[in-house]
Amino acid sequence: MNLNKRTLLIVPALVVSLSALTGCSALSALTGGNSAPVRDAESGDIVEENTNADVFSLRVGDCLDTDESMGDETMSVPVVPCSEPHADEIYYSFDITESTYPGNDEVIRIADEGCYAEFEGFVGTPYADSQIDYWPMYPTEGSWKNGDREVLCMVWDPAGDTVGTLGGSGR
Repeated sequence: MNLNKRTLLIVPALVVSLSALTGCSALSALTGGNSAPVRDAESGDIVEENTNADVFSLRVGDCLDTDESMGDETMSVPVVPCSEPHADEIYYSFDITESTYPGNDEVIRIADEGCYAEFEGFVGTPYADSQIDYWPMYPTEGSWKNGDREVLCMVWDPAGDTVGTLGGSGR
């Protein structure tokens, strides 16, 4: 399957249901909503299963248990230890460098381009040849006004939940 076909079939459904995750977390921070996940003091790995974490507390290596039922106003995401079954793993993070909000379509393009560029280095296989997919979590116009510039790149297996990491899987 080539990149364009995957993008047309899979990414839009995820983007529509998950596109506002980052932006909506700003509301959580302002209203005292969800908090950071419970982490191991030495490794920094998440150790508590099925807790909802504010999206601003997420980092590369965290595993999430998102699904398509999450709405546009989601302020948090369910996180789990990577040793437990999970849907997504954060494999890369970067900030958008534009000084003003470039518009939703441009944010999506930048996020997709950045995540795509790091995919092969993480999974070990070019995206076009992989069985694994990715999706970006990116700032909304509202969260941009509050200083949010971060894009989180998620890797996931369309065949089902993962236990452990997809990093270096070559799939």
